[in-house]
Order: sequence, then structure tokens, then C-alpha cells
Amino acid sequence: MRYVLASGSPRRKELLGKVVKDFEIIIPEGEEITDSTEPDEIVKELSFQKASEIFHKILTGDIVVIGADTVVSYNHKVLGKPSDKKNAREMIEQLQGNTHQVYTGVTLFYRIDGREECVTFCEETHVDVAKMDDDEIDAYVATDEPDDKAGAYGVQGLFAIYINGIRGDYYNVVGLPISRLYKEMRLKGLL
Repeated sequence: MRYVLASGSPRRKELLGKVVKDFEIIIPEGEEITDSTEPDEIVKELSFQKASEIFHKILTGDIVVIGADTVVSYNHKVLGKPSDKKNAREMIEQLQGNTHQVYTGVTLFYRIDGREECVTFCEETHVDVAKMDDDEIDAYVATDEPDDKAGAYGVQGLFAIYINGIRGDYYNVVGLPISRLYKEMRLKGLL
């Protein structure tokens, strides 16, 4: 079986390695477009687009393509990757001292013996962030860690000292809910 991760995320690459030992990476090039406003629907649509793009480029053989998308949501507002330092600071200011949600959508497109199918699911995790003062926020934003991360933070990085608690799958916050992924792949006979 050929496994393909439709993502350039180093975090997803590392996490998928806990589920599947040998896989390749093909980064989707399509524009991410969604009409949805609900975080769970957004990530499902975007993961579907990523996996579909790569799957439909590979026309033969038994294959599993895994696409994923993660967003942070606070007060029903999606916080994507920050556009600049000011935007990163604004996001951290909103999250500090509060609870927010992280949603990851995952799509599996697969072909086995000529039969093509797909499944899409979403996981939600609640994250409690400690109160932070202005100096702590400024110091964190200055590390550049927030630059390429949804919600302007990485739970597995320097921001870990501000995480008071997580309810749900920790790996979902990192970018790939590997327990649910493993269960779905086993259920569909993909492992």
C-alpha cells in the first residue's frame, strides 16, 4: 500500500510516522477556499480539498492519501496563521487567560483493488491558556514561533509553559489526531 501525506507540515510528518512507517509527502498547490463559517466544517472542507487534489493526480495503484487542516477558534472566531507580529500579539492577547478550541479535519482518500472511497472527520480539543502579562506576550511573539501556526502558538513549543490544561487529544492541537486517524484507518482496512 502506498501512503501519501498531503501536507508540508513538519509536525504532521512527525505525527503520521507514529501511525504509518513508510509514506511520502506531496504538498497540495491548490488555493484553500471555503464558504463555511463554522470551524469544524472549515477544516473538513479544507482537508478534503487537499487530499482530493493529491489523490486525483495519482491515477493508478492502491493508495491512501491523508489530508489535514487545523484551526484555532475563540468565541466562535477562527484564528488562522498570523499575518504579522501585530496580528500574532492580538491573537495571544485573546487566548491568554481563556479557553479556546482547536479543530483538525482529516480526509482519507483511498483506492484498493480499483475501488475508490473517502472518509472525512473532525476532532475538537479544548485548550486552557494561563493569564499572561504584556512582557510575557511580547517575549513570546518575539521568538518567531507564532509566525506559521494557527492561533499564533505551538502547544509543543515555547508556548507550553502557558498551557494550563487540555481536554481532548493533545496531538489534535499539534495538527493531527493520531488516535482517531489510527482507528479510522484500521476500521477501513487501510493498515
